[in-house]
Amino acid sequence: MVRRRYDEERLRAALAAVGALLLERYGERPAEPVGGGAGLAEAVVAGVLRVDDLARERGEEPRHDRAALRAAVAELAHRLAERAPGRSVELRVPPYVAVQAVAGPRHTRGTPPNVVETDPVTWLRLAAGRILWEEAVYTGRVKASGERADLSGYLPLA
Repeated sequence: MVRRRYDEERLRAALAAVGALLLERYGERPAEPVGGGAGLAEAVVAGVLRVDDLARERGEEPRHDRAALRAAVAELAHRLAERAPGRSVELRVPPYVAVQAVAGPRHTRGTPPNVVETDPVTWLRLAAGRILWEEAVYTGRVKASGERADLSGYLPLA
């Protein structure tokens, strides 16, 4: 497995942004990162999920910092690719990330036969186990096409 490189400067900025949001809006401090790279990414994911949870508890739509949301969504998408290595399914979370995952026949040109597409907040909630795959597909928050496009067996990731 190829070890991912983390943009620590970008992750520190995202963590600072989510920390400021948590403190300003909810009076909480984010978890301290353990180490760099993966530890920073984990802290950003935890912070963004905490903002999401607190907003939903208050009956509000969460207003995520864009950089923090981008970092969390990308981290969770890459975790899927690590958990289910392969190139038969393309996960798209526009405008932030697209990754290929799941073992099986791979595609090389054009639109892949197995595509999963969703918005960033839905992906965040799916990957964290806050909503179920079936619910997200049924309500149209996830569009999945192809016989290998069911990612429920790989979720949650966080």
